[in-house]
Amino acid sequence: MKELFLPPELSCEISEIYASMATAYDEVARAITLTCEGCPDNCCDSYFLHYTYCEWAYLWEGIRALDDARLDRIMQRARDYVEQSRVLIARGQRPQIMCPLNEDGLCGLYTHRLMICRTHGVPATLTRPDGQHLRFPGCFRCQEIVKATYAAETDAPAMDRTILYKRLAQLESRFLGDKRGLFPKIKLTIAEMIVGGPPRDIKTNRN
Repeated sequence: MKELFLPPELSCEISEIYASMATAYDEVARAITLTCEGCPDNCCDSYFLHYTYCEWAYLWEGIRALDDARLDRIMQRARDYVEQSRVLIARGQRPQIMCPLNEDGLCGLYTHRLMICRTHGVPATLTRPDGQHLRFPGCFRCQEIVKATYAAETDAPAMDRTILYKRLAQLESRFLGDKRGLFPKIKLTIAEMIVGGPPRDIKTNRN
C-alpha cells in the first residue's frame, strides 16, 4: 500500500492550527504564571496517545528530514519504548517512559510535535459533539499554582480546545477524503508511529 503524504496546503494548515494552539496556550500560561523553567518533571515521559492520520503524516514530514545517524538513534529508542510499554501495560501499569524524540531533555522534533504535546500543561476545556463539557486540570505544577491562587479550580482561566479540535477533525476529513470511514481508528503513541512507519493508504475496489 502506498504511503499517505500530506498535500502542501494541508501541511501548512496543520502548522497554522498548531500556531493557534501555541497562542491560546501561552495566553493561559501567562495568566496563571505557569512556566516550565526549573520544573523537576518532564512531560515527555507522559503516556500520550494520538488519534489522527494527518498528525501521523505530519510527524513523518519531520522524521524524513533527519539525517541517517539521528534517525537510527530515534528508531532504536522507539523500538525500546514500544517493547517496554507493552510489558508494563500487560502488568496493568501505565507506562512512564521518555519519548524517543526527547534528546537531552528537549523534543528533537519540536516543530513537528503533535497536538497533545502542545496543549498539555495548562487548564483546558472541551465541549464534545454530544454537548458534554469537560475540564482538564493541567500538569501537576499547574494544579499546584491554581490551588494556591484561586478559590476554586474553575475560577482559573482555561484554554478552550474545542474549536482547535474541530479544525483538526475537519482537516483529517479532507486528508482521508471519501475513504475516511474505511480507515481503522488509531490510538498510537509517538513511538508506535515511528516504529510502524508512515501511515499508508488502504486498498479498496477502486484502487
